[in-house]
Amino acid sequence: MAGGGEAPLLEGKPRVYFDGCPGCANDRRKAENLGIPYGQFFHIWIIILVSCLPISLLFPFIYFMIRDLHIAERVEGIGFYAGFVGASYMLGRALTSTAWGMIADRIGRKPVIILSIISTLLFNTLFGLSVNYWMAIATRFLLGSLNGLLGPIRAYAVEVCRTEHQAIGLTLVSTSWAIGLIIGPAIGGYLAQETLHKHKLHKTEDQGIEDFAEQQNSSTTNKSLLKNWPLMSSIILFCVTSFDDMAYTEIFSLWAESDKKYGGLGFSSEDVGQVLAVTGASILLYQTFVYPRIVKVLGPVNASRIAAILSMVLLFTYPPMTHLSKPWLSVVVNIASMLKNNLVVTVVTCSFILQNNSVPQEQRATANGLATTLMSFFKAFAPAGAGIV
Repeated sequence: MAGGGEAPLLEGKPRVYFDGCPGCANDRRKAENLGIPYGQFFHIWIIILVSCLPISLLFPFIYFMIRDLHIAERVEGIGFYAGFVGASYMLGRALTSTAWGMIADRIGRKPVIILSIISTLLFNTLFGLSVNYWMAIATRFLLGSLNGLLGPIRAYAVEVCRTEHQAIGLTLVSTSWAIGLIIGPAIGGYLAQETLHKHKLHKTEDQGIEDFAEQQNSSTTNKSLLKNWPLMSSIILFCVTSFDDMAYTEIFSLWAESDKKYGGLGFSSEDVGQVLAVTGASILLYQTFVYPRIVKVLGPVNASRIAAILSMVLLFTYPPMTHLSKPWLSVVVNIASMLKNNLVVTVVTCSFILQNNSVPQEQRATANGLATTLMSFFKAFAPAGAGIV
């Protein structure tokens, strides 16, 4: 690579396109249009945003929902039962994500994406109509198991753009996902109040990426995904970060809405929704203007390392917040929430880049499905563990 006289391996070989081949049509479009595919990126962004809203929509009101379903014998037991509602979604997704990725590699990305959107609409509606605890568990499980969107959509985001725009495409995926996870609780927090019982006692893109992709694709075409160490190492990072993020998301709402005598903040669901809405806005600005520059300077590996370390350190600042009083309490919680979520988004997006550039195109959806499966297992244990603790 250092010698100036060496030419790229594939230079001079003309591309051959076949009529009626969707992949050829996509490659031809990328060859003819050197710019960013804004239309395809917008479709990806809006699909992910709408599809991930149900994941976190319940967090602001799950405390009150479990209370009103009368499944917990004591107030202290609400977190225990709430954890299993959150875990059921991730357990369902863990059991089926690899299969959805393999299906997407065979029949195409779009059919799986469409089916996932339909199932999300159906089972999220049924979850809202739950009349008992076990119906809530069952509908959340089916919502997760029949939603195979995440793996195929990440593969699709890489395939519809040129190599130099892959970082932007995957940034859009994680940005939309993160915003959906933030807007979801905001919507749930603001709209849940009218359906809750009111009681007086309860007032509450660069060359380095291209070189990496070329090297990895040439050596992993026929390689088992489980033996692909660059892929598996990025998946491990993704899983650990997702476990931490899911546990944080689950426990944050419970902690914030708990009374101060239990070590909480005494927030209402509206207060929690407002914090998460502000955090969502910060993620949009961060991912649009800051993150691409960070990755360009540090690279995905170094950026993820630094963000992971800072994220862990930040968690130690949360327990003392319960001793603060308003308005400083709201200010500090908002700042900490913005920092925490933006650091997590940095790690997750960097892992997306590394995962998709560690495998060839014909293995990409399966690889993303495998990552989603393992991540979902981690996320399935996170809410239950956080709720019990």
